[in-house]
Amino acid sequence: MSLLFLCLLSFCKLSFQQFPRVCTSAETLIRKECCPAWKGDGSSCGELSGRGSCQDIFIIDAPHGPQFPFLGVDDRENWPIVFYNRTCQCNKSFMGFNCGDCRFGFFGINCTEQRLSIRKNVFDLTTTEKNQFLAYLNLAKYTISQDYQIATGTYAQMNNGSSPMFKDISIYDLFVWMHYYTSRDALLGQSSVWTDIDFAHEGPGFPTWHRAFMLLWENELRKMAHDDSFTIPYWDWRDSESCDVCTDEYMGGRHSTNPNLLSSASFFATWQVICTRPEEYNRREVLCDGVPEGPLQRNPGNQDRNRTPRLPISAEVEFCLNLMEYETPPYDKFANFSFRNTLEGFANPNDAISNTTQSGLHNALHIYMNGSMSGVGGSANDPVFILHHAFVDSIYEQWLRRHTPLQTIFPATNAPIGHNRDYYMVPFIPNYRNIDFFISTRDLGYDYDYLVESVPSSIQEIIAPYLQEAKQIWPWLLSAAVAGCLVTSLFNCIITQVCQKRKKQDSTSEEKQPLLNGHDEYQGITYQTAM
Repeated sequence: MSLLFLCLLSFCKLSFQQFPRVCTSAETLIRKECCPAWKGDGSSCGELSGRGSCQDIFIIDAPHGPQFPFLGVDDRENWPIVFYNRTCQCNKSFMGFNCGDCRFGFFGINCTEQRLSIRKNVFDLTTTEKNQFLAYLNLAKYTISQDYQIATGTYAQMNNGSSPMFKDISIYDLFVWMHYYTSRDALLGQSSVWTDIDFAHEGPGFPTWHRAFMLLWENELRKMAHDDSFTIPYWDWRDSESCDVCTDEYMGGRHSTNPNLLSSASFFATWQVICTRPEEYNRREVLCDGVPEGPLQRNPGNQDRNRTPRLPISAEVEFCLNLMEYETPPYDKFANFSFRNTLEGFANPNDAISNTTQSGLHNALHIYMNGSMSGVGGSANDPVFILHHAFVDSIYEQWLRRHTPLQTIFPATNAPIGHNRDYYMVPFIPNYRNIDFFISTRDLGYDYDYLVESVPSSIQEIIAPYLQEAKQIWPWLLSAAVAGCLVTSLFNCIITQVCQKRKKQDSTSEEKQPLLNGHDEYQGITYQTAM
């Protein structure tokens, strides 16, 4: 990808789903309303064009589990009520903080074009597609979002909104910060923190939250590049003996002298990470403010082998897919026989029994990378995160298709805070519930190349002889149809002449005997002819 192309793209306008810049003023925070105007018609939420309207946020007061025994101490409780109680609710095929974007799977100026996008294996990308993917990531890392900012303080530290604390950030680092923010510890005051809290992990919402997160990330890269055809690729790590994507051709090879750093030949060698020092933030009682904290680190294969001996294998993924229950009590990392907990990696992928001393499937990849990707909060700093979570999402999709669960099986109560069925996912604005993404990818406008359904070969084999026979008799069928048309036309002519002759005879009879009841019989013939 040429440097000129990257420079031209840097002028693109960006947007995403965190704190909209137009909603970070003291006035807006005090009013607790985030319903910006859509530029297309100048009305709030594009209401004049039928895109949406400004509405109160309705919170379903369902009890969460015992993992977080506090109330009213964290901004993320009952998201996003602490910051806003009125936001745009979009209609039909629209979405976005001002209903200015198209819903997933819809395209075009008026969001009327619907199509299915296909995510591909990263190793099946063409050279052009691969270069575009790498270039888009690098561009996003260095382009400041024009529409969104990050919060650098809690609502209390903002004096309940009267002293806003927000900051600009690049489009890529916005995603990194969001992943940190949803998984960070709760600040309780006086240097006290609560660590058993995570709105995106260790609960039923793990697959749904990350599905929404990856869709929004993909959508933002498309908008940045003005490329609606772009899709994020995945890395199928099953049975891999090493990090196949850790080369300079793809996500960056190993540095020649420092095994913890990336090769200087890689795009990503100059990347700086953010949000990787949770202990420091807790001690200072602050939030990550997006300040660079050093180079991206990765040392795959040199992880703690007692915890993660190797990369996951196909048999483990298949065992996980065969689990019947999406979730089981207590709905957290201690759940047994839970598809979600086994996929996430807190349960053994050979027996589905919780074992938090080991890391399987999803977690195994993070530990195996042995660097920036291994800490939960800052894991999205490593672009391998995208490839990894796209594949995890495809496993989640396989389970949905295999078991076709009812939405009612998603826990409505007693899940860890943030993970109940109808909880609004942190920190997305506009608002999405966990249950909104407990549906097939095809209902969200995308699919995976290895999951795309086609006509089974057995059906093709069944209909093949009939198709061949139809080809052979087609000339005869055509001739018969032409002959039939000629015979029908001739018959119609004969009938018409007979009817006309009889009509003349009846007319003559009526003139001679005008008082006879024969007139009724004539009317009957007319109805039959008309019919």
